[in-house]
Amino acid sequence: MPNKLEFSILPDHNSVRIDKWLAENVPDITRTTAQRLCDENLVLVCGKVVNKNYKLRTGDVLDVTIPDPHELNVVPQDIPLEVVYEDRDLLVVNKSKGMVVHPAAGNYDGTMVNALLYRCKGQLSGINGVIRPGIVHRIDKNTSGLLIVAKNDKSHTALAAQINAHTFTRVYEAMVYGNVKQDKGTVDAPIGRHPTFRKKMCVIEKNSRSAITHYEVIARYNGFTHIRCRLETGRTHQIRVHMAYIGHPVAGDDVYGPKKVIKSLEGQCLHAKVIGFIHPTTGEYMEFESELPLYFKSFLNTLKQ
Repeated sequence: MPNKLEFSILPDHNSVRIDKWLAENVPDITRTTAQRLCDENLVLVCGKVVNKNYKLRTGDVLDVTIPDPHELNVVPQDIPLEVVYEDRDLLVVNKSKGMVVHPAAGNYDGTMVNALLYRCKGQLSGINGVIRPGIVHRIDKNTSGLLIVAKNDKSHTALAAQINAHTFTRVYEAMVYGNVKQDKGTVDAPIGRHPTFRKKMCVIEKNSRSAITHYEVIARYNGFTHIRCRLETGRTHQIRVHMAYIGHPVAGDDVYGPKKVIKSLEGQCLHAKVIGFIHPTTGEYMEFESELPLYFKSFLNTLKQ
């Protein structure tokens, strides 16, 4: 069944183009998709069809119909992956910055899943369906670093249980704005969907989930701090939201950071450096660590000069 949504426009969004507003506030659609919905008369303003360049007015009521998604044909693709460990049960992949983990609207191929299907010849867990085979947990497109992939449902279930029990080790490094005064600390603040900007997450009490991030300072520079973060929970955008919440957003973050973005970073300066887990078959604790990628090192070198 098509998904029908209704929104009321607040004064802050007066005169914003409707396609831009939709792309920023409706989860999982791009501006191109928003324009297509307008072209197909699936967006009504106060009950009337409008053009994609319509400028919103305070008090406008939007009725948006999201049609049923087309079944994606996820095909294997010969895309290079940096695999740091592999056995018959799982892989540990060092994901590059800019690579999308699984297909979604606007990213139907060229993803890590396409590459995994080619490498593993279809031998991946099926718990998350055809779009996310093998994917136990995700990291954002512009976050680099280590990610675990399950080759069968038994491994997937065991690894997911460790994540839910908070026994799965995930350590990140990040460059954040400002001088983080405490050498170490914990952010314990629930995270949920932003009530206005539906593509964003935020610290909020209502309709949220517990989120805990432990951080410590590695080094301080002029205007920035190099930190290490250990996730106790794994909510969407958790480190990015929590660091922005305490006044130190991640450098390069164009969603939660300042409007003047460091464009040379091409996204947030955030790297999943360490991953650790109990192997689902052997029962052995395994831990892997990756080097900081070139973009991160280059930014560090710039700050050291």
